[in-house]
Amino acid sequence: MIRSTRAPALNHCALTHTGHLREINEDAVLARPELGLWVVSDGMGGHAAGDYASQTVIAALEALPGDLAPEQIPRAARDALHRAHAAIRAEGMRLGQGPIGATVVLLVVAEGHFMCLWAGDSRLYRLRDGQIEMISADHSVVGELVEQGHLDWDEAEHHPHSNQITRAVGVGETLAPDKRRGDVRPGDRFLLCSDGLTRYASAETLRRQVDGVALARAGEILLQTALDGGGTDNVSLILVEA
Repeated sequence: MIRSTRAPALNHCALTHTGHLREINEDAVLARPELGLWVVSDGMGGHAAGDYASQTVIAALEALPGDLAPEQIPRAARDALHRAHAAIRAEGMRLGQGPIGATVVLLVVAEGHFMCLWAGDSRLYRLRDGQIEMISADHSVVGELVEQGHLDWDEAEHHPHSNQITRAVGVGETLAPDKRRGDVRPGDRFLLCSDGLTRYASAETLRRQVDGVALARAGEILLQTALDGGGTDNVSLILVEA
């Protein structure tokens, strides 16, 4: 019988902030380094509904057993998202005030590889050898324009329809998160974040503020960038270092 071995926990920094204008933080973050699992979720639906949605996503993933083998984690995480989807849809119908939901971006790192699941416009970036790459692709109206070559991702942040997402946990009959896999090399840094950060920071700004800076300090700089830029939305970010 082949036994899987778990790699040592990776360094990480996780931050979330209500911002300057919102009364409630509808973002939520989760760090489970013992599973190699990190999550950012951004709720929508207004006040308690958005908060409920993001917290439901996080609670479903927080409930995963801590002794899962690496090869079990991706499927378990996907199943947890589907459970959260059903719970959020049920709450939305009970409230009867229109759809509620939450974006999600999820990173799993194990045995020299990563897997990303996402729905909505919360993002995953990878910084490698001084270059930054956006791993996810926004499920949004402007995201489709980017995919068609009409905009780049930085331009999409300033488009008037930039906040119109096309997928979210809890919205629609079925949840269809996208998935991407890749390798992990020593020194790689991953950034998961809500749009409360990316609306104030281009990819080049993210690269410059993360590259070569101590992880905790980089997180503080990124958060301050969003707050100094206006902080009109909740801001959440997680940095993970291989």
